Amino acid sequence: MEREVRILSPCGMLGYGFPHESFLNGLNMKPHVIAVDAGSTDAGPHKLGAGVGIVSRRAAKRDMQLLITAAIDHKISLIIGSAGGAGAKPHVEWTMDIVHEILNEIAAGPKIAVIWADIQHQSVMEAFEADRLKKMSPNVPDVTEQTLNETHSIVAQMGHEPIVEALEQGCDIIICGRAFDPSVYAAAGIFFGKDPGLSYHLGKILECGALCAEPGTTKDCILGTIKEDSFTVQALNPSRICTAASVAAHTFYEKDHPYLLHGPGFMLDLSGCTFHDGGSGIVEVSGSRYIPSSEYWIKLEGARKTAYRTFVIAGVRDPLLIEKIEEVEEAVKQDVLCHYKEIPADSYQIQFYNYGKNAVLGENERAVFSGHELGILFEVTAVTQEMASSVCASLRSTFLHYGYEGRKSTAGNLAFPFAPSDIDFGPVYEFSVYHLMKLEKELPFRLEVL
Repeated sequence: MEREVRILSPCGMLGYGFPHESFLNGLNMKPHVIAVDAGSTDAGPHKLGAGVGIVSRRAAKRDMQLLITAAIDHKISLIIGSAGGAGAKPHVEWTMDIVHEILNEIAAGPKIAVIWADIQHQSVMEAFEADRLKKMSPNVPDVTEQTLNETHSIVAQMGHEPIVEALEQGCDIIICGRAFDPSVYAAAGIFFGKDPGLSYHLGKILECGALCAEPGTTKDCILGTIKEDSFTVQALNPSRICTAASVAAHTFYEKDHPYLLHGPGFMLDLSGCTFHDGGSGIVEVSGSRYIPSSEYWIKLEGARKTAYRTFVIAGVRDPLLIEKIEEVEEAVKQDVLCHYKEIPADSYQIQFYNYGKNAVLGENERAVFSGHELGILFEVTAVTQEMASSVCASLRSTFLHYGYEGRKSTAGNLAFPFAPSDIDFGPVYEFSVYHLMKLEKELPFRLEVL
């Protein structure tokens, strides 16, 4: 067993980019593994439903070119989690296409593992019928044959187990489908025989790159080192520094409980952790506890298309209109509803977002508005793109010339930043599967070695 295991995290999201100098500093520390997360549901279900990446192909290739070349030159494993953003088959294939392109360019042939995270619809229905499925949000629709048929891709978040198996088979590059974010880092520690509690806690910190440093960012490198009874983290850019406070603060990041973190088949208890400044910007952490669960639950994610969207962005400068903006918006909405009486009212929706006033918090906004202009987003979602575009065009033209009390100029109420003003966004998706599923047999992930 290694006395200590060093894990290099280049950034918080593959494709975000990182300083080359920081990465070289990390390589000089002789890491055992390079690991990086490539996925998130922060932006909602669109990437999963549409089968597209979170970052551009150019950005993904730029980062992967550096990572793959370094991993091959230094003979260390590279692990990529939640490939392509959402980790479904189209995203993994998109990532593999880039990997093969890079390998052809540098004339290298490493041993590659692909871990598929796609779940069959029938497995989800069987789990539902056997009462082995739990909603993670009340807003998620009920599981039915119809909702599943409308859901193109369903993925499960893998834990460390299939990644460790790939490392045991001596794979140089490991491309994971959808993964529990800390798993790609924890797998490295567990593979080398380190404590799983320390490994997962460190993974929770490394997954965001240098966000645990001061000043924090996801676009820089961080190094984690797992020892016998503790782990350390340190920034690799001299302009950043890790402190006990910054690392402890990041431990609370994106958790529904201050010191408990549930993962696939386990719970992480951080209530007994200590954070110690070791000098030179190195923070040492101990006391992380890994508690296996009596039942193995994995998170499922699936998305289906529900509508099409068209929107308009415009500015309002007239103080009289700003004063009664919600009143005018409601009047314009009713005017459009009356104009399209032949269209069922439940087949489209109209929304206004008043940026500068309450677009972010809506009715929960406590601040008293005080401003001289507003940015307004008109949004129409409908069952077809044609319907969304037609209604939105009428909404925009009605608002543009709407005669509100006290109006002095009849030239138009809106200032448009560009033309055309109406933007066809395309399909809108929702999470149709966002559940925990209890497993009764083996893990559902398929390891393929190339």
